[in-house]
Amino acid sequence: MKYFVRYGEIGIKSPKIRRKFENKLMNNIKTELNCTFENDQGRITLITEEKEEKVHDVLGRVFGIVSYSPVLETKTDKEDIKALLKDIVPKLIESGKFNPEKDSFAIKCRRVGKHDFTSQEMAGYCGAVVVELTSAKVNLSNPDFTIYVEVRNDDTYIYTEKIPGLGGLPVGSQGRVVCLISGGIDSPVAAYLMLKRGCSVTLLHCDNYPFTTGTIDKVKKQAENLQRYSLGSEVRLYTVKLGQYLEHARNDAPPRMTCVLCKSGMYQTAEHLAKIENANAIADGSSIGQVASQTLNNIEATRYQCRMPIFSPLISLDKIEIENIGKKIGSYEVSIIPDSGCGAVPRYPETHADLNLVNQIIEDIDQKSLLNDVYETITKVEY
Repeated sequence: MKYFVRYGEIGIKSPKIRRKFENKLMNNIKTELNCTFENDQGRITLITEEKEEKVHDVLGRVFGIVSYSPVLETKTDKEDIKALLKDIVPKLIESGKFNPEKDSFAIKCRRVGKHDFTSQEMAGYCGAVVVELTSAKVNLSNPDFTIYVEVRNDDTYIYTEKIPGLGGLPVGSQGRVVCLISGGIDSPVAAYLMLKRGCSVTLLHCDNYPFTTGTIDKVKKQAENLQRYSLGSEVRLYTVKLGQYLEHARNDAPPRMTCVLCKSGMYQTAEHLAKIENANAIADGSSIGQVASQTLNNIEATRYQCRMPIFSPLISLDKIEIENIGKKIGSYEVSIIPDSGCGAVPRYPETHADLNLVNQIIEDIDQKSLLNDVYETITKVEY
């Protein structure tokens, strides 16, 4: 079986970069499909003997694909094309996809190469074949059903579906980022969106025991789910013990500053891991105003000590939008499994941190020394 695989923004790259992205996309697909490819003038054709259900499953999880279509092939000869249409159309009617008694139809044709007919002439010819077979009405402006005919030199392909893909860029084409991940709803969605932009992902889970418990099993499940969308690139998972640092932050600084100091420590730990992982950036699930550490003042204060870029792909999304993405990708069901929550959150957390004051507190508690001890507890986790 053959499938047309279409990409989007990859097509606007320079020829050299486009080939690099195309090769990455094809290699990512091949990690889970036994297949070969034809790549002709920007048209990627996947060839495989795998079952159709598996092909749909894999192509539906590969970033970089805008849409794809199962195609049937024949020679660029009118009689051959007519014979293929006579085979296809009854099957479409039998499956219920096309009801000629109710549905209007159109033929959309495109060509590559030199032929003794135009695209419009071929569309008219194919349309006449379908009318002869079904007596269906033709509607070129707003058809109920469309049959696509693509003539490429000596070969012609016919298909009726354009199945949406995930879009984005091929995973692994944009370097690696370290994503902070908790047991909550937001962070796995943020990691997913970084995968969508072509980044390989390393997950860092901060274990705040004894202030939090019961989250590591959820995080492992989230890592496993994210790996499904990271074909061609390993989703690595690390954990770090942050509880002792958090205890110092609670005891040695004003209580209202606990969340600010906690998030500051998380970012700096992620930056330390990023250097080990040869990652170029940090990502998290922050959304402006959602919790105390995510006001603009606190975002500035918590990130001030990091020199590495910090991305927050959810920054402008509200909770419902984030939840909807989580439900779509399969992370939401894991996120809502009950856990202990965080017992370190003060009754009145700081929401408008003064940067100078935060920097002074960081110096007073000797944050650098405390975090050096934290870095020693970074451990890779298998899932």
